Amino acid sequence: MNTRNGSRAAERVREEFFPRSLRYRAPVGATAPAGVRETARDLVPPETERALQCVWYDGALRPARLRTVEGEPLTVEHPGEWNLGPGPDFLGAAVRLGAGERRLEGDVEIHLRPSDWTAHGHAADPRYARVRIHVTFFEGRLPTDALPPGAAQVALREALAADPSFSFEHVDLAAYPYAAPAAPAPCALLLAEWTPDDREALLNAAGEERLRRKAERMAAAAAERGADQTLYEEWMAALGYPDNKLPFRRLAAALPLAALREIARGDAVRAEALLAGMAGLLTPRIESDWTAAAREHTRALWDVWWKERAALETRALERSAWKLSGMRPANHPLRRLAGAAWLFTRAEPPAAALRRCALAEDPVKELLEWLDVRPDTFWGRHASRSAPPSSAAIALIGRSRAIAMLVNVCAPMLAALDLGAPFAHGGLDRLPPEASNERLRAIAHTLFGPGHPPSLYRTGLRRQGLLQIFQDFCLHNRSACAGCGFPELLRQFRRRG
Repeated sequence: MNTRNGSRAAERVREEFFPRSLRYRAPVGATAPAGVRETARDLVPPETERALQCVWYDGALRPARLRTVEGEPLTVEHPGEWNLGPGPDFLGAAVRLGAGERRLEGDVEIHLRPSDWTAHGHAADPRYARVRIHVTFFEGRLPTDALPPGAAQVALREALAADPSFSFEHVDLAAYPYAAPAAPAPCALLLAEWTPDDREALLNAAGEERLRRKAERMAAAAAERGADQTLYEEWMAALGYPDNKLPFRRLAAALPLAALREIARGDAVRAEALLAGMAGLLTPRIESDWTAAAREHTRALWDVWWKERAALETRALERSAWKLSGMRPANHPLRRLAGAAWLFTRAEPPAAALRRCALAEDPVKELLEWLDVRPDTFWGRHASRSAPPSSAAIALIGRSRAIAMLVNVCAPMLAALDLGAPFAHGGLDRLPPEASNERLRAIAHTLFGPGHPPSLYRTGLRRQGLLQIFQDFCLHNRSACAGCGFPELLRQFRRRG
């Protein structure tokens, strides 16, 4: 798909496939700051400071090599404690500066632009007197006397842009700390007067808005990298949920789908070896507690990888990029990579499969069947490398993960590729629900109170709506809901109904 076609698909995404999203959108909603534009390497700036806070807080996202605006190297010892109340974003941080690695301790304030420090009135606010690191996305330098004495200034844009796999779109904002109001929120007081139908309409509209935004991003990605590579990257990220989304996405960029399919030649075991090797998770060492089948399987993978690794391993990930401890066997990256190997070496490429399923009588059923990977191989019979074989086949991509891939990737990608058939006759309302979790229950509790019926968000679309409301408003709540724009959106929503 070329750029012009991608833009046209994105335009249809906004107006045709998600009509209810128009009712959710309002001037008070979360929008990109005025004047923000794409930067070099097409790195889209964050829509809010929240995303930049996540990058600073998470060592897996924060660039390892940082410099102050004066050019001094900066190493983060401790990013600080995430402040859920008024004042600086992080408290009690520690960094090392310069060739002598002098230690600097204090609070951290995050802004998109250096000038935001002055615009937000922090210089006259005594709560910011201990700020020692001022972190921004865009470059620029404040006068020395504008900040507290000795404060270092750091811009992240250049360091983030140097990582070709990084995008703020891939930062899971809801995975980081947030403050829950102790008393009923203003929005909850308004929603208490709404009928069940009105509440469902709100969640449906917010859900469509969430999928529409994803569709626009995927349309742009497909125009740049192609539909197959885009699906590959998005599905890989979905396979990495909840703890390894970022390394899975980086792996998809390091070993593109075209290269994987060319080298694997339709052989899923070869593909598994390539993926595991590029992930930095394949080792020739055999552990004493592994079963004979696990040892044989590992040797087979290594026999493939050692022949190919010379041409590939310079782009491979480090083992330290992955979270491996305290993980359920079904979520282990090696099992998920085996599922990806079988999924992406099928004769039918991903985009062709998506188009075929879109024309089926029941697209949801067809897509879930295509995502259901149950081969009779090592991982299809073993929960782990030390477990005995199971008498029943074990899915490499379970039903729960397949539904998540369907809702979060397939549905928006159908719109991005201008495949409108599944959207006809209420197709989005038939999206199956992803598994409920504590986050969804907490959001619903905040909005609708402790006595709300769970059936309110029983569909996949409405659960997307809960997440979108949370992302647009609750994630940025640092003032006990004061100044939140959601109540005004709710008033406008009722007027538009």
